[in-house]
Amino acid sequence: MTRLWNDPADFADEMIAGFIAANERSVRGVPGGVVRSTVVPEGQVAVVIGGGSGHYPAFGGLVGQGLAHGAVMGNLFASPSTQQVHTVAKAADRGAGVFLSYGNYAGDVLNFDAAQEKLRAEGIACETVTVTDDIFSASAEEKHKRRGIAGDLTVFRTAAAAAEAGYDLAGVTRVATLANERTRSFGVAFSGCTLPGAPEPLFTVPAGRMAIGLGIHGEPGIDETDIPTADGLAELLVSRLLDEVPDGVETSGARVVPILNGLGSLKYEEMFVVYRRIAQLLADAGLVLVDPHVGEYCTSFDMAGTSLTLFWLDDELEQLWETPVDTPAYRRGSVIAAARAEVTEADAVAEAAIERGDDESVAAATVVQAAVQRIVDTVDEHVEEFGRIDAIAGDGDHGIGMQRGSHAALAAATTAARAGAGAATTLSHAADAWADRAGGTSGALWGVILNAIAARLGDAGRPDAAAVASGVAAGARGVMEYGKAEVGDKTLVDALVPFSSTLTAAVDGGSSLVDAWRTAADAATRAAAATADLLPRMGRARAHGQHSVGTPDPGAHSLALIVTAVGDLLADLERNSND
Repeated sequence: MTRLWNDPADFADEMIAGFIAANERSVRGVPGGVVRSTVVPEGQVAVVIGGGSGHYPAFGGLVGQGLAHGAVMGNLFASPSTQQVHTVAKAADRGAGVFLSYGNYAGDVLNFDAAQEKLRAEGIACETVTVTDDIFSASAEEKHKRRGIAGDLTVFRTAAAAAEAGYDLAGVTRVATLANERTRSFGVAFSGCTLPGAPEPLFTVPAGRMAIGLGIHGEPGIDETDIPTADGLAELLVSRLLDEVPDGVETSGARVVPILNGLGSLKYEEMFVVYRRIAQLLADAGLVLVDPHVGEYCTSFDMAGTSLTLFWLDDELEQLWETPVDTPAYRRGSVIAAARAEVTEADAVAEAAIERGDDESVAAATVVQAAVQRIVDTVDEHVEEFGRIDAIAGDGDHGIGMQRGSHAALAAATTAARAGAGAATTLSHAADAWADRAGGTSGALWGVILNAIAARLGDAGRPDAAAVASGVAAGARGVMEYGKAEVGDKTLVDALVPFSSTLTAAVDGGSSLVDAWRTAADAATRAAAATADLLPRMGRARAHGQHSVGTPDPGAHSLALIVTAVGDLLADLERNSND
């Protein structure tokens, strides 16, 4: 279990601050993560990696000479926001483009892809390779759907070595793609991990049993068995990986890098016992072992478990693999120390002056602020419930993410409203703060929803029911376009679409905003409850499969609670205005 924290919502920020303070020789902090604190030559491709926190040494611990130029560090088990990715990439860029790499998870893909589009629009060349090494998260025929686990080290290191060697962006992308194609991983666990402040682990494994094929965010395994001996575990790991040798590789005489990764609380001594047998089995299969790794490279907080990665080399990959590396958590070979970079005060991002709205819109902005306050109150009341549901039908971070996002939105809305902003500006500031602070899929999608509504409210006049309904409809369309989910996929969309369609129909039928909203909230509540019967087809929950049946989708459930609470607020305001 995780024993030491202050406020769980602040854990990731405080962890990152401590990591930077302890490793200033290698990294310096920038908004959203870290970049190298040493000189990087102009004209070198910048390799930027990242993902949620809780996996140290991934991702910040892998920034330094010979490896990543920057790491985006999201909240616990949640993808970083688009803004965080963009900021770190801009700080790392040296004029030759930015190469992005991360594990293949829905929230990461959403936010990194959006940041890539933004960088390209600014004239910065950018390419991406997502890591898909986990053989049990999808079939070989659908390996593009696989998640990334400890095999990310091979892709990150190959890409960074190519950048150090002077490859251009296309060359870095090519060899990183090859490294990903030649990397296979498989993991097991004996117990789950516990997020700071959580009363229970994300999942449990019965005493004496072992989960097979699980993910690093608590996604359940595909099987469960009695805990074998150390040799028995080695035989399981090796046999499963040798069942799927990359295309074009002849096993006999093949050169491989074996990586036995600890997931958080498995002792090194235990792993050495397991590795002893792994080495024997790989040699018996005719493989030549190159630079074996035994240690922690991608963890899952305090999860007791391990994974084996095989990186199948060719001549080019092996030459790149020999590149010396010096980072806070990972060192290989001997690096000629680079000089510390002289960092001037980063150009402050000028905050756009807030233009005052007219009197009617300023009055509407106070309602927006009150609505965001009601959202915060609702999230705070249900934060533990959100986390518990998400541990079953997601990855356990939904409560923390919603809390961070909504609180940031409230602070931004309050600042804007106090400056005399109209309704649109107040809500758009809240939307951007939510997306940036929360990260993850839900942060991005709530940013889309709120920004769509804000665009219809305007900063002049009093928005009517039709404008609000139009904004919600635009938000629903934006979420489906951005996240690619549809009704029936067991996501937030399953509650958002019924809410939007019911709201529009009621407003078109002549209902007041209060009556229409509350009717729509009832529809969202029923639809969210019905997601308990669905199998997930999108996002991280997809890996839970049958395990999630019987539990509603956390995004749909939280949306239903929020729109119900906002409906109650609107009703209260209407009553007060009539008194």
